Amino acid sequence: MNSDSDLQIAGDLLEVQHLLQPAREHPSTVAEFAGLARRIATDRAQWAPLVRYDATTRWYHRLRTGPGYEVWLLSWVPGQGTGRHDHGLSSGVLTVLDGRLTERTERATRALDSGAQRVFAPGYAHEVVNDSLEPAVSLHIYYPGLTEMPMHAAQCAPAAVDAVRT
Repeated sequence: MNSDSDLQIAGDLLEVQHLLQPAREHPSTVAEFAGLARRIATDRAQWAPLVRYDATTRWYHRLRTGPGYEVWLLSWVPGQGTGRHDHGLSSGVLTVLDGRLTERTERATRALDSGAQRVFAPGYAHEVVNDSLEPAVSLHIYYPGLTEMPMHAAQCAPAAVDAVRT
């Protein structure tokens, strides 16, 4: 075989273990965190028995931790919501496991059905609420782990602001 390269590989490259990267035990990229959330979502036996519903407040349970990140399981009965907030210095992945949630930001309102995922950067402000008539369950991954959740004043839609001025 003629080649302009001095390097030629003979045999099965997969047998050269020191050239292969080991699988990471913990996620370190946005795509890996989103993938972790999807894997947990598909393993209903892992999270469904833990879910509790509380009519007075959103229920939450820390499902897992890793180097610098946390995974939280939350339940929402109809009408429960977060209020407008951000997550301080933490980035996150929100995945709806069951039911439907609504996310509101300055720019849009989104219906998040079971399986929907939202990835957000530090400082991203939103409100999440269960506007449906059925309970919902969601999974939240924060990196670094959540240390603050600053609340923001509710924003009125432009038509509502005009109505208040008159």
